[in-house]
Order: sequence, then C-alpha cells, then structure tokens
Amino acid sequence: MASTKQAVLTDKAPAPLPQFSQAVKYGGMVYCSGNIGKAPSDPELAKGGIQPQTRQTLKNLSAVLEAAGSSLNNIVKVNIFLTTMDNFAAVNEVYDEFFGSVNPKPCRTCVAVYQLPMGALVEIECTAFSDSGSRL
Repeated sequence: MASTKQAVLTDKAPAPLPQFSQAVKYGGMVYCSGNIGKAPSDPELAKGGIQPQTRQTLKNLSAVLEAAGSSLNNIVKVNIFLTTMDNFAAVNEVYDEFFGSVNPKPCRTCVAVYQLPMGALVEIECTAFSDSGSRL
C-alpha cells in the first residue's frame, strides 16, 4: 500500500503562509514546519521575551501534532533556532516544562540564526510519528 502526503491544518495554531503547510503526514510520520511564539488569534508575538515565546511555540506545535493524530510525546527530532545563544538556558527551562518527563528525550539541534520571522526570538520545528497509541 502506497503512502500519500497529507497536509495538516488546524485553527489552533497560526495559519501558514500560502507557500507551506503547518505539517505534512507521510509514511506514519508528521513533519512540522517551524513555529514561532504567536498565538493563532493574536497578530503579535507573545509578550515578555524568550520564555513566553518558547512556551507559545511549543503550544502551537502541540496543536498541529494533535490535529495530525500525534502529540509532543511522539516527537523524535526537534530543531530550535535562536537569534542569540544567550537565550539557550532560558529556552531549556521552558523546553523541560514540555519534555521533562518524556523518555527517551527527542533528538535535538539548537542553532543561532541571524533573524526570524516577525522579529521572533525562537522558532521550533519537529518530526514525530503519527501513531497516537504509541509512546516513546
């Protein structure tokens, strides 16, 4: 049986630009586009700096994964983009709120970039499996 790509779209995360999908399901995996710390109903980034932006970013990813039949617990790979590595420890604090009890932890990459959309301080993308009955 051949797998086909399926776009994932939910109004519980910011709408994607016309050039990409919030996520794509394929072959039992969910590939999520990068998210920034903007609530779906708010035109601006979360107020208060890196930690509120990181928290909202992970809430957005959670909503997209849920719409795809997955969850944060099913993530196997996370890529984090920061505008300064000075925020690394603060991002890790929030990251632990979401992944502290997950075992094994997802693989992760964290890099500093020159800038992000809307002046965001953080952008996060991930890959997860879509079998919501299974857990890492």
